Amino acid sequence: MILYGGVGVGKTLLASLCGWNAIHHARRKVRFYTAAQLVNQLLEANSKGKLGKLYKQIESLDLLILDELGYVPLHKQGAELLFQVLNLCYEQRSVIVTTNLQFGQWNHIFGDPILTEAYIDRLIHHSHLLVFNRESFRHKESLLNS
Repeated sequence: MILYGGVGVGKTLLASLCGWNAIHHARRKVRFYTAAQLVNQLLEANSKGKLGKLYKQIESLDLLILDELGYVPLHKQGAELLFQVLNLCYEQRSVIVTTNLQFGQWNHIFGDPILTEAYIDRLIHHSHLLVFNRESFRHKESLLNS
């Protein structure tokens, strides 16, 4: 599932609730990461020679939630390692991605048009895109409290 929309519209909340539901009602193994957090863990594991261990942890999941894809551009090596995670998940486990960028802007995240195309190709295959067209809840709340 790909959750797309502006900042503060509820993408992370919905992704978290899906994860919570999978854990508590379906007894599934779920892990939530921000994209930057997972890339940092991948880079650290790679530098320490423990990348295989981290990949095995990800392979044991039923659902991987990747939040905030696109908020921070990724270093080339980090983007490549994250692509390997996506390959591990492809057609094997469920993935939820939240993003505020249209697919046409994803090259800014990954920095390589071929890698970007491969990411998008794998993510959209068998996926559902939910588009959030609404005002930020936080912005709306701040206006109400003014």
